Amino acid sequence: MDITAKLLYIGIDLIMPLLVGYACRYQRRLDNRFFDNMININILVFYPLLSVLSFWVLRFTYDLIYLPMFTFIISIIPGTAAYWRAESKYSNPADRGSYIISAILSNLGTLGGLCAYIIFGETGFAYAQLVVLPQNIVIFMICYPLAQYYYQKSKSLGSRQIPWTSIFLNRNQIPVLGLLVGAVLYKSGLPRPEFLGALFDPLVHVAAWTALIPVGYAIDAKEVGRYYRSVVDMLPIKFVLTPLLTYLLAYFLMTDRTVIFTLMILASTPTAINAVITVKIHKLNLNIAMASFILTTAVFVAVVFPLLFFWITVS
Repeated sequence: MDITAKLLYIGIDLIMPLLVGYACRYQRRLDNRFFDNMININILVFYPLLSVLSFWVLRFTYDLIYLPMFTFIISIIPGTAAYWRAESKYSNPADRGSYIISAILSNLGTLGGLCAYIIFGETGFAYAQLVVLPQNIVIFMICYPLAQYYYQKSKSLGSRQIPWTSIFLNRNQIPVLGLLVGAVLYKSGLPRPEFLGALFDPLVHVAAWTALIPVGYAIDAKEVGRYYRSVVDMLPIKFVLTPLLTYLLAYFLMTDRTVIFTLMILASTPTAINAVITVKIHKLNLNIAMASFILTTAVFVAVVFPLLFFWITVS
């Protein structure tokens, strides 16, 4: 896939569905229930299918262990910093959950992979994909239960009892079942039928649109604008602390310059749209996640990546 195709993917599968969803706010035929049902179909049908199909053919070799480990490092560093910041910053658990998840989830796959490709070509893109491999585990097995916890906690204000079984056992965890089914099918040696492989690419597009149109519909521009100051401290977490610690760790563990700088690029990526989707699904504060997504993405594109590009290419 060349760089033009990657840019088209960003426009078609990230920007356009958000714009279409936002435009839907100005029509009256489709209501909140319609877009909530779209999210349900996405979580209960498309994500599980994609999880099964992708893990069915994923080669689980020991060579893949080292780089994917950095997915968790790049999530834990900002997540921990955001947790300590949110505890003193927000009194409402729904706000705290949104802030923390916005810090944990970064745009590694789409934006990170594209930027690694721009600087290092196919080698950088391949390294980025290795790092991104466990991202679904972070989303579905860490962020979804975490979001459910903060949702339950926000409902239980004034009560110390939280139904812990509902945090890990709920329908939003069905994609995890897809991961497990795919891994079992791979281990069984059963080949994936070619027609299912041909369905994967169209399903990616459908899943992107059914996930992002409801997000676009939920955007309240005035409300989101009120939260930019609230998330401005996400900038040093995302663009200073996380890449610095990741770079130091990679520097002491690895010798390949391309690998080290690819990891630094990925560690510098902004809040992912998956954070907004996670917050939307679990009914946390959508405006915090959306403000973080917009602000960090704008700063990354306008300031952070140009600086990284200049530093890496001239060093």
